[in-house]
Amino acid sequence: MNNKKYNIAVEATLEVIGGKWKCVILCHLTHGKKRTSELKRLMPNITQKMLTQQLRELEDDGVIDRIVHNQVPPKVEYELSDYGLSLKGILDSLCAWGENHITKVYGDKFAVLEENVLNDHLR
Repeated sequence: MNNKKYNIAVEATLEVIGGKWKCVILCHLTHGKKRTSELKRLMPNITQKMLTQQLRELEDDGVIDRIVHNQVPPKVEYELSDYGLSLKGILDSLCAWGENHITKVYGDKFAVLEENVLNDHLR
């Protein structure tokens, strides 16, 4: 039996998806399977060590699946699990809020948002 107690349910959510990088990783995975190298390219400011750690934690929490292809050289991909797909609405809401916040603070969101696949829909 688990003796863990939360003061409010959002604590449980943040325990799984909190931190600087997990939501970013999950947002990229909402667009399909990605290899570690693809995620690293999409997130140039994350270290390889941090990316690996975050992927392991998300996998341990059942939010993403790690797919190992039996080939040489080895190929590993990550995708949202069925459980992780249940976060899509939350992730979409976070992105929409972020866009509104950027517009409020900076005016032109295109001046501060990098060009990448996640921001293509904004153009």
